[in-house]
Amino acid sequence: MLYYILTSLIQDYSFLNIVRYLSFRSGIALITSLSIVFIFAPNIINWLKSNQKEGQPIRADGPDWHLDMKRGTPTMGGVIILGALIISTLLWADLSNIYIWIVLYITFGFGLIGFIDDYLKILKNNHKGLSGRLKLLFQILITVIAATWIYLISDKSLQGMLAFPFLKDTTLYLGFVLWCIFSTLVVVGSSNAVNLTDGLDGLAIVPIIIVAGVFGIIAYLIGNSIFSNYLNLFYIEGSGELIVLCSSLVGAGIGFLWFNAPPASVFMGDTGSLSTGAALGIISVIIKHEIVLAIVGGLFVLEAASVIVQVLSFKLTGKRIFRMAPLHHHFEKKGWSESTIVIRFWIIAVILALIGLATLKLR
Repeated sequence: MLYYILTSLIQDYSFLNIVRYLSFRSGIALITSLSIVFIFAPNIINWLKSNQKEGQPIRADGPDWHLDMKRGTPTMGGVIILGALIISTLLWADLSNIYIWIVLYITFGFGLIGFIDDYLKILKNNHKGLSGRLKLLFQILITVIAATWIYLISDKSLQGMLAFPFLKDTTLYLGFVLWCIFSTLVVVGSSNAVNLTDGLDGLAIVPIIIVAGVFGIIAYLIGNSIFSNYLNLFYIEGSGELIVLCSSLVGAGIGFLWFNAPPASVFMGDTGSLSTGAALGIISVIIKHEIVLAIVGGLFVLEAASVIVQVLSFKLTGKRIFRMAPLHHHFEKKGWSESTIVIRFWIIAVILALIGLATLKLR
Protein backbone atom coordinates (compact mmCIF):
# COMPACT_ATOMS: atom_id res chain seq x y z
CA MET A 1 0.00 0.00 0.00
CA LEU A 2 2.65 2.49 1.05
CA TYR A 3 4.78 1.15 -1.79
CA TYR A 4 2.18 2.30 -4.34
CA ILE A 5 1.56 5.63 -2.64
CA LEU A 6 5.25 6.50 -2.46
CA THR A 7 6.11 5.32 -5.97
CA SER A 8 3.31 7.49 -7.34
CA LEU A 9 5.06 10.53 -5.84
CA ILE A 10 8.50 9.81 -7.33
CA GLN A 11 7.94 12.18 -10.24
CA ASP A 12 7.54 15.08 -7.80
CA TYR A 13 9.97 13.88 -5.12
CA SER A 14 12.90 12.11 -6.74
CA PHE A 15 14.42 10.98 -3.42
CA LEU A 16 11.47 8.58 -3.05
CA ASN A 17 13.01 6.51 -5.85
CA ILE A 18 14.71 4.61 -3.03
CA VAL A 19 11.38 2.85 -2.47
CA ARG A 20 11.89 0.95 -5.73
CA TYR A 21 14.90 -0.85 -4.24
CA LEU A 22 14.20 -4.23 -2.67
CA SER A 23 17.06 -3.75 -0.21
CA PHE A 24 15.41 -0.61 1.19
CA ARG A 25 11.92 -2.07 1.35
CA SER A 26 13.12 -5.28 2.98
CA GLY A 27 14.92 -3.28 5.66
CA ILE A 28 11.98 -0.99 6.33
CA ALA A 29 9.61 -3.98 6.35
CA LEU A 30 11.71 -5.59 9.08
CA ILE A 31 11.63 -2.39 11.16
CA THR A 32 7.88 -2.01 10.57
CA SER A 33 6.96 -5.53 11.72
CA LEU A 34 9.33 -5.26 14.69
CA SER A 35 7.74 -1.96 15.72
CA ILE A 36 4.22 -3.36 15.37
CA VAL A 37 5.08 -6.21 17.73
CA PHE A 38 6.68 -3.93 20.33
CA ILE A 39 3.74 -1.51 20.24
CA PHE A 40 0.84 -3.96 20.30
CA ALA A 41 2.18 -7.16 21.90
CA PRO A 42 1.93 -6.04 25.58
CA ASN A 43 -1.79 -5.27 25.28
CA ILE A 44 -2.47 -8.42 23.26
CA ILE A 45 -0.63 -10.56 25.83
CA ASN A 46 -2.58 -8.97 28.69
CA TRP A 47 -5.83 -9.62 26.81
CA LEU A 48 -4.85 -13.25 26.22
CA LYS A 49 -4.01 -13.67 29.92
CA SER A 50 -7.34 -12.23 31.02
CA ASN A 51 -9.25 -14.54 28.65
CA GLN A 52 -7.21 -17.69 29.29
CA LYS A 53 -7.58 -18.48 32.97
CA GLU A 54 -5.37 -21.57 32.88
CA GLY A 55 -3.17 -20.51 29.95
CA GLN A 56 -1.89 -23.14 27.54
CA PRO A 57 -2.80 -26.67 28.68
CA ILE A 58 0.35 -28.51 29.77
CA ARG A 59 0.91 -32.16 28.84
CA ALA A 60 0.72 -34.38 31.92
CA ASP A 61 3.28 -36.79 30.40
CA GLY A 62 5.83 -34.01 29.84
CA PRO A 63 8.72 -33.02 32.09
CA ASP A 64 7.42 -32.56 35.65
CA TRP A 65 8.71 -29.02 36.09
CA HIS A 66 6.61 -27.81 33.14
CA LEU A 67 3.45 -28.25 35.22
CA ASP A 68 4.70 -25.71 37.77
CA MET A 69 6.80 -23.29 35.72
CA LYS A 70 4.72 -22.98 32.54
CA ARG A 71 1.19 -23.27 33.86
CA GLY A 72 -0.82 -20.09 33.31
CA THR A 73 1.27 -18.82 30.38
CA PRO A 74 -1.11 -17.70 27.62
CA THR A 75 -0.95 -19.24 24.16
CA MET A 76 -2.12 -18.06 20.71
CA GLY A 77 0.71 -15.50 20.65
CA GLY A 78 1.13 -16.41 17.01
CA VAL A 79 -1.54 -13.80 16.24
CA ILE A 80 1.10 -11.20 17.11
CA ILE A 81 3.54 -12.65 14.57
CA LEU A 82 0.83 -13.08 11.94
CA GLY A 83 -0.53 -9.58 12.38
CA ALA A 84 2.88 -7.91 12.15
CA LEU A 85 3.94 -10.08 9.20
CA ILE A 86 0.79 -9.47 7.16
CA ILE A 87 0.52 -5.73 7.86
CA SER A 88 4.19 -5.05 7.12
CA THR A 89 4.07 -7.11 3.92
CA LEU A 90 0.93 -5.36 2.70
CA LEU A 91 2.53 -1.98 3.38
CA TRP A 92 5.89 -2.52 1.67
CA ALA A 93 5.59 -5.36 -0.86
CA ASP A 94 4.61 -4.98 -4.50
CA LEU A 95 1.09 -6.38 -4.29
CA SER A 96 0.98 -7.07 -8.02
CA ASN A 97 3.45 -9.88 -7.33
CA ILE A 98 1.53 -13.16 -7.28
CA TYR A 99 4.11 -14.95 -5.12
CA ILE A 100 3.41 -12.55 -2.25
CA TRP A 101 -0.28 -13.48 -2.32
CA ILE A 102 0.45 -17.21 -2.47
CA VAL A 103 2.64 -17.06 0.63
CA LEU A 104 0.13 -14.85 2.48
CA TYR A 105 -2.66 -17.27 1.54
CA ILE A 106 -0.73 -20.25 2.93
CA THR A 107 0.37 -18.35 6.03
CA PHE A 108 -3.13 -17.15 6.87
CA GLY A 109 -4.72 -20.51 6.05
CA PHE A 110 -2.42 -22.50 8.31
CA GLY A 111 -2.63 -19.77 10.93
CA LEU A 112 -6.42 -20.13 10.96
CA ILE A 113 -6.11 -23.90 11.43
CA GLY A 114 -3.71 -23.29 14.32
CA PHE A 115 -5.98 -20.63 15.83
CA ILE A 116 -8.96 -23.01 15.85
CA ASP A 117 -6.78 -25.75 17.33
CA ASP A 118 -5.49 -23.45 20.10
CA TYR A 119 -9.01 -22.18 20.84
CA LEU A 120 -10.38 -25.70 21.25
CA LYS A 121 -7.50 -26.63 23.56
CA ILE A 122 -8.28 -23.68 25.79
CA LEU A 123 -12.02 -24.34 25.64
CA LYS A 124 -11.57 -28.00 26.61
CA ASN A 125 -8.67 -27.19 28.98
CA ASN A 126 -6.52 -30.02 27.61
CA HIS A 127 -3.82 -30.37 24.96
CA LYS A 128 -6.16 -31.99 22.42
CA GLY A 129 -7.68 -29.52 19.96
CA LEU A 130 -8.64 -30.36 16.40
CA SER A 131 -8.31 -34.05 15.60
CA GLY A 132 -5.05 -34.91 13.85
CA ARG A 133 -6.83 -36.22 10.77
CA LEU A 134 -9.03 -33.15 10.36
CA LYS A 135 -6.08 -30.82 10.83
CA LEU A 136 -4.03 -32.74 8.28
CA LEU A 137 -6.91 -32.75 5.80
CA PHE A 138 -7.28 -28.97 5.91
CA GLN A 139 -3.52 -28.51 5.60
CA ILE A 140 -3.39 -30.73 2.51
CA LEU A 141 -6.35 -29.01 0.84
CA ILE A 142 -4.88 -25.53 1.37
CA THR A 143 -1.47 -26.62 0.11
CA VAL A 144 -2.72 -28.44 -2.99
CA ILE A 145 -4.47 -25.24 -4.09
CA ALA A 146 -1.27 -23.24 -3.60
CA ALA A 147 0.90 -25.85 -5.34
CA THR A 148 -1.44 -25.92 -8.34
CA TRP A 149 -1.38 -22.13 -8.40
CA ILE A 150 2.43 -22.08 -8.45
CA TYR A 151 2.60 -24.76 -11.14
CA LEU A 152 0.27 -22.85 -13.46
CA ILE A 153 2.14 -19.53 -13.21
CA SER A 154 5.65 -21.02 -13.37
CA ASP A 155 7.84 -20.78 -16.44
CA LYS A 156 7.18 -23.88 -18.53
CA SER A 157 10.86 -24.85 -18.36
CA LEU A 158 10.57 -25.08 -14.55
CA GLN A 159 7.12 -26.62 -14.16
CA GLY A 160 7.20 -29.84 -12.17
CA MET A 161 10.96 -29.63 -11.70
CA LEU A 162 12.93 -30.54 -8.57
CA ALA A 163 16.35 -28.88 -8.31
CA PHE A 164 19.31 -30.36 -6.42
CA PRO A 165 21.79 -28.31 -4.38
CA PHE A 166 25.53 -28.84 -4.97
CA LEU A 167 24.80 -30.10 -8.50
CA LYS A 168 24.99 -27.66 -11.41
CA ASP A 169 21.94 -27.60 -13.71
CA THR A 170 20.69 -30.90 -12.26
CA THR A 171 16.95 -31.36 -12.05
CA LEU A 172 14.40 -34.13 -11.83
CA TYR A 173 11.14 -33.79 -13.75
CA LEU A 174 8.28 -34.98 -11.56
CA GLY A 175 5.29 -33.90 -13.61
CA PHE A 176 2.25 -32.13 -12.22
CA VAL A 177 0.84 -34.85 -9.96
CA LEU A 178 4.08 -36.00 -8.34
CA TRP A 179 5.32 -32.42 -8.01
CA CYS A 180 2.08 -31.39 -6.26
CA ILE A 181 2.38 -34.36 -3.89
CA PHE A 182 6.02 -33.53 -3.17
CA SER A 183 5.26 -29.82 -2.64
CA THR A 184 2.42 -30.69 -0.28
CA LEU A 185 4.73 -32.95 1.73
CA VAL A 186 7.27 -30.12 1.97
CA VAL A 187 4.77 -27.51 3.18
CA VAL A 188 2.77 -29.73 5.52
CA GLY A 189 5.96 -31.37 6.80
CA SER A 190 7.64 -28.01 7.42
CA SER A 191 4.58 -26.67 9.22
CA ASN A 192 4.27 -29.62 11.57
CA ALA A 193 8.03 -29.89 12.14
CA VAL A 194 8.10 -26.30 13.39
CA ASN A 195 5.09 -27.09 15.55
CA LEU A 196 6.92 -30.03 17.15
CA THR A 197 9.98 -27.86 17.79
CA ASP A 198 7.95 -25.25 19.67
CA GLY A 199 8.19 -26.89 23.08
CA LEU A 200 10.55 -24.65 25.06
CA ASP A 201 10.72 -20.90 25.56
CA GLY A 202 12.40 -19.30 22.54
CA LEU A 203 13.36 -22.63 20.99
CA ALA A 204 11.40 -22.41 17.73
CA ILE A 205 11.29 -18.68 17.01
CA VAL A 206 15.05 -18.16 16.57
CA PRO A 207 15.44 -20.95 13.97
CA ILE A 208 12.36 -19.50 12.24
CA ILE A 209 14.10 -16.12 12.11
CA ILE A 210 17.30 -17.70 10.79
CA VAL A 211 15.56 -19.75 8.07
CA ALA A 212 13.43 -16.76 7.01
CA GLY A 213 16.57 -14.63 6.72
CA VAL A 214 18.39 -17.23 4.65
CA PHE A 215 15.46 -17.78 2.31
CA GLY A 216 14.99 -14.04 1.94
CA ILE A 217 18.58 -13.82 0.66
CA ILE A 218 18.12 -16.81 -1.66
CA ALA A 219 14.83 -15.45 -3.04
CA TYR A 220 16.51 -12.11 -3.75
CA LEU A 221 19.38 -13.78 -5.62
CA ILE A 222 17.10 -16.07 -7.62
CA GLY A 223 14.89 -13.13 -8.58
CA ASN A 224 17.89 -11.23 -9.95
CA SER A 225 18.98 -12.39 -13.42
CA ILE A 226 22.60 -11.27 -12.92
CA PHE A 227 23.12 -12.94 -9.54
CA SER A 228 21.25 -16.11 -10.49
CA ASN A 229 23.32 -16.47 -13.66
CA TYR A 230 26.58 -15.92 -11.77
CA LEU A 231 25.67 -18.48 -9.10
CA ASN A 232 24.21 -20.98 -11.60
CA LEU A 233 20.79 -20.74 -9.98
CA PHE A 234 17.46 -21.01 -11.74
CA TYR A 235 16.17 -17.52 -12.47
CA ILE A 236 12.58 -17.09 -11.28
CA GLU A 237 11.17 -13.72 -12.27
CA GLY A 238 9.41 -11.94 -9.42
CA SER A 239 10.68 -14.21 -6.65
CA GLY A 240 12.98 -11.47 -5.36
CA GLU A 241 9.95 -9.65 -3.92
CA LEU A 242 9.71 -12.42 -1.32
CA ILE A 243 12.63 -10.86 0.54
CA VAL A 244 10.19 -8.19 1.73
CA LEU A 245 7.90 -10.84 3.21
CA CYS A 246 10.83 -12.78 4.69
CA SER A 247 12.17 -9.59 6.27
CA SER A 248 8.73 -8.91 7.75
CA LEU A 249 8.80 -12.39 9.28
CA VAL A 250 12.30 -11.79 10.65
CA GLY A 251 11.21 -8.52 12.27
CA ALA A 252 8.04 -10.06 13.71
CA GLY A 253 10.08 -12.99 15.00
CA ILE A 254 12.66 -10.79 16.71
CA GLY A 255 9.90 -8.79 18.34
CA PHE A 256 8.11 -11.94 19.48
CA LEU A 257 11.35 -13.35 20.92
CA TRP A 258 11.42 -10.39 23.32
CA PHE A 259 8.26 -11.77 24.96
CA ASN A 260 8.94 -15.47 24.33
CA ALA A 261 12.46 -15.55 25.80
CA PRO A 262 12.77 -17.61 29.02
CA PRO A 263 10.68 -17.25 31.10
CA ALA A 264 8.13 -16.71 28.35
CA SER A 265 5.29 -14.22 28.78
CA VAL A 266 3.41 -15.88 25.92
CA PHE A 267 3.59 -18.97 23.69
CA MET A 268 3.08 -18.75 19.93
CA GLY A 269 0.86 -21.83 19.98
CA ASP A 270 -0.20 -23.66 16.83
CA THR A 271 -1.37 -20.30 15.49
CA GLY A 272 2.24 -19.23 15.13
CA SER A 273 4.12 -22.48 14.59
CA LEU A 274 1.87 -23.94 11.88
CA SER A 275 1.67 -20.65 9.95
CA THR A 276 5.36 -19.77 10.02
CA GLY A 277 6.42 -23.33 9.20
CA ALA A 278 4.03 -23.40 6.24
CA ALA A 279 5.29 -20.00 5.06
CA LEU A 280 8.88 -21.26 5.01
CA GLY A 281 7.79 -24.42 3.21
CA ILE A 282 5.89 -22.66 0.42
CA ILE A 283 8.72 -20.15 -0.10
CA SER A 284 11.13 -23.06 -0.61
CA VAL A 285 8.73 -24.52 -3.18
CA ILE A 286 8.43 -21.23 -5.07
CA ILE A 287 12.20 -20.71 -5.31
CA LYS A 288 12.99 -24.38 -6.03
CA HIS A 289 15.03 -24.87 -2.85
CA GLU A 290 12.99 -27.54 -1.10
CA ILE A 291 16.04 -29.70 -0.39
CA VAL A 292 17.95 -26.70 0.96
CA LEU A 293 15.06 -26.13 3.39
CA ALA A 294 15.81 -29.56 4.86
CA ILE A 295 19.40 -28.37 5.42
CA VAL A 296 18.80 -24.83 6.67
CA GLY A 297 15.81 -25.99 8.70
CA GLY A 298 17.62 -29.15 9.77
CA LEU A 299 16.78 -28.54 13.41
CA PHE A 300 13.09 -28.85 12.57
CA VAL A 301 13.86 -32.04 10.63
CA LEU A 302 15.69 -33.52 13.63
CA GLU A 303 12.80 -32.74 15.96
CA ALA A 304 10.24 -34.27 13.60
CA ALA A 305 12.45 -37.29 12.87
CA SER A 306 12.86 -37.98 16.60
CA VAL A 307 9.07 -38.26 16.96
CA ILE A 308 8.73 -40.51 13.91
CA VAL A 309 11.57 -42.79 15.06
CA GLN A 310 10.18 -42.92 18.61
CA VAL A 311 6.70 -43.91 17.45
CA LEU A 312 7.94 -46.51 14.94
CA SER A 313 10.35 -48.05 17.46
CA PHE A 314 7.67 -48.36 20.12
CA LYS A 315 5.13 -49.87 17.72
CA LEU A 316 7.60 -52.35 16.20
CA THR A 317 9.69 -53.33 19.24
CA GLY A 318 7.82 -51.98 22.26
CA LYS A 319 10.92 -49.98 23.19
CA ARG A 320 11.63 -46.25 23.10
CA ILE A 321 14.88 -44.90 21.64
CA PHE A 322 14.60 -41.51 23.34
CA ARG A 323 13.60 -40.82 26.91
CA MET A 324 10.93 -38.57 25.46
CA ALA A 325 10.14 -37.07 22.07
CA PRO A 326 10.48 -34.55 20.49
CA LEU A 327 14.25 -34.38 20.87
CA HIS A 328 14.40 -31.34 23.16
CA HIS A 329 12.36 -33.21 25.80
CA HIS A 330 14.88 -36.08 25.62
CA PHE A 331 17.62 -33.73 26.75
CA GLU A 332 15.36 -32.29 29.45
CA LYS A 333 14.90 -35.81 30.80
CA LYS A 334 18.70 -36.20 30.77
CA GLY A 335 18.97 -33.23 33.11
CA TRP A 336 19.88 -30.41 30.73
CA SER A 337 18.47 -27.04 31.72
CA GLU A 338 16.00 -25.31 29.41
CA SER A 339 18.41 -22.46 28.61
CA THR A 340 21.21 -24.93 27.76
CA ILE A 341 19.01 -26.84 25.34
CA VAL A 342 17.65 -23.70 23.70
CA ILE A 343 21.02 -22.02 23.20
CA ARG A 344 22.71 -25.18 21.90
CA PHE A 345 19.85 -25.77 19.47
CA TRP A 346 20.20 -22.15 18.30
CA ILE A 347 23.89 -22.80 17.62
CA ILE A 348 22.96 -25.86 15.56
CA ALA A 349 20.46 -23.74 13.61
CA VAL A 350 23.16 -21.15 12.80
CA ILE A 351 25.60 -23.83 11.62
CA LEU A 352 22.95 -25.43 9.40
CA ALA A 353 22.06 -22.02 7.95
CA LEU A 354 25.70 -21.45 6.97
CA ILE A 355 25.82 -24.88 5.32
CA GLY A 356 22.63 -24.05 3.44
CA LEU A 357 24.06 -20.74 2.21
CA ALA A 358 27.19 -22.58 1.07
CA THR A 359 25.05 -24.55 -1.39
CA LEU A 360 24.66 -21.35 -3.41
CA LYS A 361 28.29 -21.47 -4.50
CA LEU A 362 29.17 -25.15 -4.23
CA ARG A 363 27.84 -26.29 -7.59
